[in-house]
Amino acid sequence: MAGFGRYRGAGFSNVVLPGSLRVNFKAGRLVSTRRLPRPAAGRHNRKELAVDRAAKAESITELSGVFKTSNVVVVAHYSGLSVAQMQTLRQQMKQVGAQVKVAKNRLAKIALKDTDVASISALLKGPTVLAYSGDPVAAPKVAVDFAKANEQFVILGGSMGKTALDLNGVKALASLPSLDELRGKIVGLLVSPATKIAQLVNAPAAKVARVVQAYASKSAAA
Repeated sequence: MAGFGRYRGAGFSNVVLPGSLRVNFKAGRLVSTRRLPRPAAGRHNRKELAVDRAAKAESITELSGVFKTSNVVVVAHYSGLSVAQMQTLRQQMKQVGAQVKVAKNRLAKIALKDTDVASISALLKGPTVLAYSGDPVAAPKVAVDFAKANEQFVILGGSMGKTALDLNGVKALASLPSLDELRGKIVGLLVSPATKIAQLVNAPAAKVARVVQAYASKSAAA
């Protein structure tokens, strides 16, 4: 406080200076200072923290529900995609009954606990986006087609139930007819012989079984 120098005269007493300092003058000389208490901000900070914790808990609960009810989840990197491109992806997914969600990896990993798709936890690194659907073919089919048209969208892998999928596994699912396509074919062939209908129904099922068996064998050998 030496910079304040010496004050003369009796007109100064309990002066408040900038910086929340209270100065007491006596006989024109600076004799003591003390810092005034700062306004309490603890209550405001605690409220913000409580709101943040509540939002995180809600996000974890929502993600957990997604993981438990979806038959397939695809994980991809989306760095470099524009807002318009992401909107297009969401629309394409919605058209087939699938959805897209960008979530914080740390929260997603917590939500994965005790779910069948917990194997995707290792894929949750960097700018990831989740695509999921009840139809095990819908989300992979849109994701693969979108990746072909947008190189910034990079499929990492996914999970179909407890079966972990790499990029090739996602592509294998994408190559199968969707449930809606199968239903359409069956309805269109109701007048056909029963053996022909059985062939149509069993062929895709056999392909799915081969995909699952291949990845189950791969996991067992690892």
